[in-house]
Amino acid sequence: MGVLCNLVDIVLFVFFLMIAVAAPLLDAQTCLPQHLFPPFLLELKSWYTQNYGDYLVSEKPHFFVGIVWLELVFQWPLAVASLYAIAAGRSWLSTTCLLYGASTLTSMVAILAELKQSNRASDKLLNLYYPFLGFAVLAVLRGLFGYLEKSVTIGRRPLLRKKRA
Repeated sequence: MGVLCNLVDIVLFVFFLMIAVAAPLLDAQTCLPQHLFPPFLLELKSWYTQNYGDYLVSEKPHFFVGIVWLELVFQWPLAVASLYAIAAGRSWLSTTCLLYGASTLTSMVAILAELKQSNRASDKLLNLYYPFLGFAVLAVLRGLFGYLEKSVTIGRRPLLRKKRA
């Protein structure tokens, strides 16, 4: 179980690193003024919307802007905290993974429902969004199994005794 958990942590580390970089540099362009970003980031976003046909990023519907704000204010700090927790081996990684995963899973269901129901999304765009749904599920599972692992080891802990002076 430990090797599988370490493998999941490595996969999540790469994912959280990608989110930690992309959210403030690319996703934030959806809801913040354009003059805050350098021209090469604006061009990268323009290339992305043209290449993948992501009409949510280009048209900025209200629900999508709200989801991006949720990502910037809630999910991005959790991704950064999870990066630190994985790198430093902190015990609260399960909590940050569970919170991040549940929030992202909810957001991705809303986004994917819009993409599928609109019939405007190409397979290329859907294939870009599906991995984020998978990573959200993986983060939730990592959070849940981390709690299960903790609850099993609590009973095996040695009793702490006071030292005598």
